Amino acid sequence: MSYQLLEVQNGKPIKMWTQGVPVEDDARKQLMDTARMPFIYKHLAVMPDVHLGKGSTIGSVIPTQGAIIPAAVGVDIGCGMMAACTTLVASDLPDNLHALRCAIQAAVPHGRTSTRAGRDKGAWENPPETVDAMWAELLAGFKRIVDKHPRLKNTNNHKHLGTLGTGNHFIEVCLDEADRVWFMLHSGSRGVGNAIGTHFIELAQQDMQQHIANLPHRDLAYLKEGSQHFDDYVEAVGWAQDFARRNRVVMMQNVIAAARKVIAKPFEASVEAVNCHHNYVQRETHFGAEVFVTRKGAVSAQKGELGIIPGSMGAKSFIVRGLGNEESFCSCSHGAGRTMSRTQAKKRFTVADQERATAHVECRKDSDVIDEIPMAYKDIDAVMHAQRELVEVVHTLRQVVCVKG
Repeated sequence: MSYQLLEVQNGKPIKMWTQGVPVEDDARKQLMDTARMPFIYKHLAVMPDVHLGKGSTIGSVIPTQGAIIPAAVGVDIGCGMMAACTTLVASDLPDNLHALRCAIQAAVPHGRTSTRAGRDKGAWENPPETVDAMWAELLAGFKRIVDKHPRLKNTNNHKHLGTLGTGNHFIEVCLDEADRVWFMLHSGSRGVGNAIGTHFIELAQQDMQQHIANLPHRDLAYLKEGSQHFDDYVEAVGWAQDFARRNRVVMMQNVIAAARKVIAKPFEASVEAVNCHHNYVQRETHFGAEVFVTRKGAVSAQKGELGIIPGSMGAKSFIVRGLGNEESFCSCSHGAGRTMSRTQAKKRFTVADQERATAHVECRKDSDVIDEIPMAYKDIDAVMHAQRELVEVVHTLRQVVCVKG
């Protein structure tokens, strides 16, 4: 048995795949608060990248019956990863990778600027045809949601489709163990997903106004199955997850097109390689019952299913195959997991530290990305060892180019 069992007074047990990796006390308390909610099904499953989060603990799998906690899903709905293997090998790449990084940065809006200063650099000014075509497929569903919740209309939606965002979102060029070139990226449902998440967290808290004082934390406010807001949320969250998946597809198409302008050799890229969420909720069947599974910083790892577990900027990443471990609700970690907050990382490390840690990667090395320094994350090898009964490694990737939001 590779998990540790944490019994919770007046709550469901917690099964933790955290052998050999640190778990902060605040994260344990947050997990125990969630485990005390009356609608948790069987147990919580905790992944080795676990750390304190807003709403609920990152790296947790929360199965529920009859209710969903919107803050557990969070506001980066459908955030996840996409990876595509190409027919290129390392020697096909240019000796100096700076031009490749610049081409990718020019092809995909990333980062953010205050809209008071004019156009947000993280959005399209005039979306290209590929984005317009993809938005056309999402539009009917968006209109249905907006009809019921008009405040979601004036959000960053169409102009954020095919854009990267900020924080830990990235685009990378990687090499696998056979020196084959991969493109990999990490992003979610952008502004519109954030607006949907925030809106329904507020609605859950309003609906529970009388009972909110009895909850361990107000972020555990939930929507009850059968209520109007529950059905609206399930529809809206499903749409945001679809937006996120398509967002990654459009970005990948644009990354590949940009790379073709810089790399002389013609190449193929199987765009549908792997595309997986790690912040989402969906209906699944476990132990013979239909449940809602919220994966907050966790990836589905059904038997034979491919997933992506990225390390930090400067560390390796993994393409994995699920082993279908039912005790974990067929899940695995979504990355290495932070050991310190962004603020702590910026206080502790310098640009010189960042340069040393990412010496082998063509990437930004400035004060704005210190919070993403590899030393702010857990050891990815320890994280992978702790979940050896959840997934098997198919490919090990090391990045040579990294574009940060």
